[in-house]
Amino acid sequence: MIIDILLPLSLIFIMFSLGIGLNINDFKNISNEPTAFFVGIFIQMLVLPIVAFTVSLFFNLSNEIAVGMMILACCPGGVTSNIITKLANGNTALSISLTAVVSLLTVITLPLIVNLSMGYFMGTNAPEIDILSLGLTMFFITTIPVSLGLYINSRYSSYLNTFKPLANKISSVLFVVIVFGALSSEWNTFIENLSILAPSIFTLILIMLTIGYYAPKLFNVDNKIAKTIAIESSIQNATVGITIGNIIFNSSTGISVYGLTSGVYGILMYIVSLPIILLFLKNK
Repeated sequence: MIIDILLPLSLIFIMFSLGIGLNINDFKNISNEPTAFFVGIFIQMLVLPIVAFTVSLFFNLSNEIAVGMMILACCPGGVTSNIITKLANGNTALSISLTAVVSLLTVITLPLIVNLSMGYFMGTNAPEIDILSLGLTMFFITTIPVSLGLYINSRYSSYLNTFKPLANKISSVLFVVIVFGALSSEWNTFIENLSILAPSIFTLILIMLTIGYYAPKLFNVDNKIAKTIAIESSIQNATVGITIGNIIFNSSTGISVYGLTSGVYGILMYIVSLPIILLFLKNK
């Protein structure tokens, strides 16, 4: 039930809640900070997958788990990164712009990177992936809900003032239900892989946090922008990762092995990684 019905519907609602938090001015902010925006996009879309690939090799992750790591690296930030940016006193407008654009670009980049990752890690044992079908699925469960939310907010913003906070709360609850519900159905698999997944996920987050903060400094951006890019680079939408993992290989009993990395990440991010991120940025 969680995997087949609740998971995709929950992701659609989560992406819709992201959309109703956007307006056209958020995209206009790109022109105000073009250097920061393109540096952020470059780090998220290119550097992050390369680092995830390197981490997978360094920790000698199993083939399926390594593919799951690459799926996670392709996921956008989501509403969580926007909230954390606000808490860390970053540039919220830039955070929202990066999240929105990356969410749209993921329709193209995620199927391509996942397909390449499958070929490298799985070889002849890789399950067949229809890139076009996966791209269309991403389009329907991410791009359309975000675009619909943006349109509704642009036309009927005054009617959504009370719904927006509620939508964010519902999204948070759905995220918790998805992660814990999916992992509980595969608890033994989760425990068996935790000892190798935890260090690799922590390493990925810390490396991206460092790159995301210091690389933009080379372009003379201010501290708020550097913090924003660091957060966007190190926080991924685990719900997207779990969903894509189960689309690739549907597990009738629980979370797919390809979505396991995202499921573990979804828990560790809040328990351990989030405090580290906030402490790191606070000291900066």
